[in-house]
Amino acid sequence: MRARCARFYLSGMTDITNTTQQASPQSGGWVRIFALLYDPFLWLSEIAGMRSRRSALVSNARGRVVEIGAGTGLNVAHYPDGLTELVLTEPDAAMRQKLVRRLQRHKRAAQIVAAPAECLPLPDASVDTVVSTLVLCTVTDAERTLSEIARVLRPDGQLLFIEHVRASSRFLAKCQDYLFEPWRRFACGCCCNRPTVELMRACGFEVVADEFIWRGMPTIVHPLVVGRASR
Repeated sequence: MRARCARFYLSGMTDITNTTQQASPQSGGWVRIFALLYDPFLWLSEIAGMRSRRSALVSNARGRVVEIGAGTGLNVAHYPDGLTELVLTEPDAAMRQKLVRRLQRHKRAAQIVAAPAECLPLPDASVDTVVSTLVLCTVTDAERTLSEIARVLRPDGQLLFIEHVRASSRFLAKCQDYLFEPWRRFACGCCCNRPTVELMRACGFEVVADEFIWRGMPTIVHPLVVGRASR
């Protein structure tokens, strides 16, 4: 059964939707602290190339767009004008507060949906573009999330993504395995060794992706992929 929604409005600009089925990877004080530290923690990596990668990626968004795990809204400034609709999903309340402020700062109209990526309160085949940046590593159930993305995408829809993945280097992959648990606890559920591209393909997506290094970040999350997937 799909979650029922109750809607709230903020300054006539941002439509915030709360669902009755919400989930967050973790709860407690650290999640709130992490939301405050998130942008400063990524600052160096953003100026070292991630910001331009985000811009190039989301400039290809079209039609009705859904961004899963929108976080503090680092992609917001880069969306093109003329979208049919922009829907930003984010299950964590502390992140949503920062997301709302960023939307206001950029005067961007969007609907914020307080729902996990594993349970999107959207009709089947209703979305043209799904955007995921540094999210599929963090969701509790990656396969279910990818199934939800496939469900809501129209037949000609696209998934645009930037994700860090399991390293191809055996040594670095072992480091990811060894540091998996402390990193997961620090980064609120992030799985640094998740083979995301392989999971996409196993879930029926056709994937075109390039690899690059996430500069300005700890080595265990250096391996990144950027690309497009379709059903």
